Amino acid sequence: MPLPSDTTDTSATNELDGKVAVVTGASRGIGRAIALELANAGANVIVHTRSNHTGADSTAREIRDAGRDAHVLLADLGDVRTYESLVEQAWQWRDGVDIWINNAGADVLTGENAALSFDEKLAMLWQVDVTATIRLSRLVGERMKQRGREAGDAVILNVGWDQAEHGMAGDSGEMFATVKGAIMAFSKSLAQSLAPSVRVNCLAPGWIKTSWGDDASEYWQARARRESLLDRWGTPEDVARIARFLASPAANFITGQIVAINGGFRRAARD
Repeated sequence: MPLPSDTTDTSATNELDGKVAVVTGASRGIGRAIALELANAGANVIVHTRSNHTGADSTAREIRDAGRDAHVLLADLGDVRTYESLVEQAWQWRDGVDIWINNAGADVLTGENAALSFDEKLAMLWQVDVTATIRLSRLVGERMKQRGREAGDAVILNVGWDQAEHGMAGDSGEMFATVKGAIMAFSKSLAQSLAPSVRVNCLAPGWIKTSWGDDASEYWQARARRESLLDRWGTPEDVARIARFLASPAANFITGQIVAINGGFRRAARD
């Protein structure tokens, strides 16, 4: 049976049949939605998590229940010593990787990390979001390139932020614009380095209702709606469907792009 979804059914085709995909940070939120969407398209998926065993196992179980294979890998992306091992384990699972999605990011807005200083949060974001994305992309990208498949058949997707281009006031805006802006710039350059063998694109989500959004104040609830031309929060499934398209043969002539997923950004008047 197709995987459950509360959005439009896209399971009618298996455009990723037989592909092997890796999604980092796939135990919940956007990463989980992407992993399930790729499986709906026919991919076998490696579900990465740092420590959320329960969430990762749940994602993998749903993938297997739908008739696709799944494998859970654990790695702390805040530790540079894990990167080569993660890529090697992923590559060995089914003798190669076709799609690699760097979704994992440090959560500095909820939980105990919310109490950290600005400098501590920035250091954590830089290590987990930027350094890990760069190092993992280069490691897996070189393997993909050496494998010598048809041009554009291998795919790397990174995750930026739609407001990084024009900025957002406040501590969070300064941190995330810096970190996600770096990922977006890197993705454009990596696309040139790996062309034509590997396509590299970057998702730039806007206001997506993950765990932080669920508990956000009414101010942020209203702001998220106000800054979208479609007058609503985005969902993890909105991001997942774009990831599926960019990973598919239908996007074979798209590389080096930043794809905003924000319902049409509408700059609001200063509060």
